[in-house]
Amino acid sequence: MIEEDIMEKYLEAGRIARECRDYAAGRVKAGEKVLDVVVDAEQKILSMGGEIAFPLNISLNEAAAHDTASPGDERVFRQGDVVKVDMGVHIDGYIADTAVTVDLGKNDLLVEASKAALQAAIDMVRPGVRTGEIGARVQAEIESRGYRPVANLTGHGLGCYLLHGIPTIPSVGMPGGTVIEEGMVFAIEPFASTGTGMVSDSPRTEIYSQVSSRQIRLPSARKLMKKVSERNGLPFSRHWYYEEKIDLALAQLLKQNIVRGYPVLHDVPGSLVSQAEHTMIVTEDGCTVTTA
Repeated sequence: MIEEDIMEKYLEAGRIARECRDYAAGRVKAGEKVLDVVVDAEQKILSMGGEIAFPLNISLNEAAAHDTASPGDERVFRQGDVVKVDMGVHIDGYIADTAVTVDLGKNDLLVEASKAALQAAIDMVRPGVRTGEIGARVQAEIESRGYRPVANLTGHGLGCYLLHGIPTIPSVGMPGGTVIEEGMVFAIEPFASTGTGMVSDSPRTEIYSQVSSRQIRLPSARKLMKKVSERNGLPFSRHWYYEEKIDLALAQLLKQNIVRGYPVLHDVPGSLVSQAEHTMIVTEDGCTVTTA
């Protein structure tokens, strides 16, 4: 069971994430700058009393995850884009992770595929169910609409300052898997694709996180490390700390394996990917969705 004060933090994080997710999604319109949406939505999280669990992900078309605005980003949304808006909020480390897809084209069925898969998965969540069974249901919902589930992206457990823990919740059927237990907190996030259903790293990387700590000689790297360490291991964006020597400092931290990068994950060029995601807390007979 989750202690009452911790439950309240999860619920408050979910409330803020829901409102800020919808605000960001509402800003996604043809001609709007990606950077403006990211900056304004992240500022809204802070103004509501939340903290940013990870940089607002704005992933376009074949990109499924891990994209955000770069420093001075001049990209604008265009008619026809399929835009994933993936937001994370925390209160004292307790995280809400949620995503929607905004369709600026004519891809209603693709968007529906991930949404329907998410709802079907939520309907299954209760103690005793295995994650492999949930994956099979997600797969069936997406494939019934003519698309492929992204097999190498999964739902994930959440903990205090922990974004990817147990259980892992697949988007395809598999035997066995983790048995769901009361008190578990996790996000389920089906992705539906017109492509191969497998994502790979692109050359673009804008999101990083600290993975170790050691002495650093380069002054600019020490300065950046001081800021990064305040994240308690949660991801950060290059544009948050952008100044004259940020790229040199970041390269040094990467070289020393103090931080790692999260390249944008994408399906094949020309494909389209949709995403839907909620965070939930498992109860005695089902779950409480914190971000709905």
